[in-house]
Amino acid sequence: MKFLNTLSGRFLILTTVFVMLAEVLIFVPSVARFRQDYLLLRLERAQIASLALLATDMIDDELEKELLKNAGVFNVVLARDQVRQLMLSSPIPTPITATYDLRDPGAWTLIMDAIDCLLTPENHTIRVIGTPVKEAGLLIEVTMASGPLRAAMIDYGLRILALSAVISILTAFLLFFAVRHFIVKPIKRVVNAMTSYSEAPEDARRIITPSAGVEELREAETALRSMQQQLTGALRQKERLAQLGSAVAKVSHDLRNILTTAQLFADRMEQSADPGVRRVVPKLLNSISRAVSLCESTLAFGKAEEPPPTLDRIALGDVVQDVIESEQLQSQDRALTYRVDIAPGLVVRADPEQLYRVLSNLIRNARQAIATSAQPGEILVSAREDEDNWTILVSDTGPGLPEKAREHLFQPFQGGARKGGHGLGLAIAAELVRGHGGRLELLATGPQGTQFAIYLPRTIAVLDEAAE
Repeated sequence: MKFLNTLSGRFLILTTVFVMLAEVLIFVPSVARFRQDYLLLRLERAQIASLALLATDMIDDELEKELLKNAGVFNVVLARDQVRQLMLSSPIPTPITATYDLRDPGAWTLIMDAIDCLLTPENHTIRVIGTPVKEAGLLIEVTMASGPLRAAMIDYGLRILALSAVISILTAFLLFFAVRHFIVKPIKRVVNAMTSYSEAPEDARRIITPSAGVEELREAETALRSMQQQLTGALRQKERLAQLGSAVAKVSHDLRNILTTAQLFADRMEQSADPGVRRVVPKLLNSISRAVSLCESTLAFGKAEEPPPTLDRIALGDVVQDVIESEQLQSQDRALTYRVDIAPGLVVRADPEQLYRVLSNLIRNARQAIATSAQPGEILVSAREDEDNWTILVSDTGPGLPEKAREHLFQPFQGGARKGGHGLGLAIAAELVRGHGGRLELLATGPQGTQFAIYLPRTIAVLDEAAE
C-alpha cells in the first residue's frame, strides 16, 4: 500500500489504466472491422460458388451442398443484367431475423451491428447484402447463421484483449522506469538535499549543486540553491551580529561610565570665568548627554530593540538646527553649505532624542557623500504638513547612492553607501521612524543628488497602532 501512495506507484497505475482505456477504445472498432471482413469474405466465397454454377450451367446436389458449406451460407442470390436469380440454395433452419447491407455502411452502423451481434448469444439466420467483386453483378445476397460469426468475433476479441493487456503492462513498466529515472530520482535527490541542509543550514557544503537533466527540475534546483545561499548568508550574518551586539554592549557599558565622568567635569566648567568656555559648555553637555543616552539605548538594544518613543510636541526647527550645528563642529568644510526650509513655529509630535538621531544619521550620510565627491555641495532640510503626515525632506547634491546601497537599503552591514561604511545609520534611522508609526523612504538618488523623506503620522490612532 505504501508503494501505491508514491509518485512511481501512482504513475504506474495511471499508465496501465490509460493504456487499457486506449486499447478498449480501439477494441470496439477493431471487432467491427473484423465482422465486416468476415461477412465480405462470405460474400466473396458465395460469388465464386455462383460463378462456378454459371460456368457449368448445372451441378448436382452434392456439389451444391459442398459449395454452400465452403462459403458458410445457406443460399446465394445474384443480380446480373437487371435479373435477380437464386444461384445456390439449401433449407434455411430458422426464419431470417435481420438484414445487413454492406454496400455502403457507415462506421457507426458497423460498430452498433457488431455490438448487437456480441450481445445476442442465440444462433439466428441473417441476410447479408453486398456488391460483387470485379463488377461481376449488381448485387449479391446470402443467408447465413449468426452463431459462427459471433464465435469468431469473440475469439478475435479475446486475442485482441490479451495482446492489449501485454502491451499495456509492458508500456506501463517502461514508462515507470523512465519516469523513475528521469523525474522521481531527481526529485528524491532534491528532497534529500533539503533534508540534509535543514540539519545544518550553516554548513555551505550542504548547499545543493544543480545537476538535473530535466529543465524544470534544474530550475527548481537553481532556485533552491539561491534560497539556501541566502539563508546560509543570513544565518552567518545573524551570528556575527549577535557577537558584535555582545561586544558593543560591553563597550557601551564602559563608555557610559567614562562619559558620565566627562559630564561631571563639563558641569564644573560652567563655573569658568572665560566667556568662550561658558558659551561652549551647554553644547558640550548636550553632546555628552546624548552620548550617554545612546550608550543606554545600545545596552537596551542588545536585550530587545529600540525603546518606544516618548512622544511630545517639539519645534522641528530647533532640532534641525542642533543637528546642523553639531555637524558643522565635526566638519569645517567651507565648500559645504546647509540650508533649512522649515516654517517658523512648525511643531511635530515625536521623541526629540530619537528624531535628533534620525536627522543626524541622514545629514551625516549626506555630508560624507558630498565629501567623497570633492565638489562643493549643499544639504537642504525642508518640511511640510498635510492632514495625515508631517513630511521632513533631507536633500543633498552629492553623487547619489551606489547600486549595492540601493539594493540593500536600510539593511545593517549590507547597505553601506561609502567605502568603510556599514549601513547602520540608515538601518537605525528607519527603525526609529517605524517606532513613531511612520516610515523612511528614498525618494530619489542619482548624479544630481539624493533625497530622503521622513513621514510622521499626525493622528494619535496611527501612533498607538504602530506602538502595539
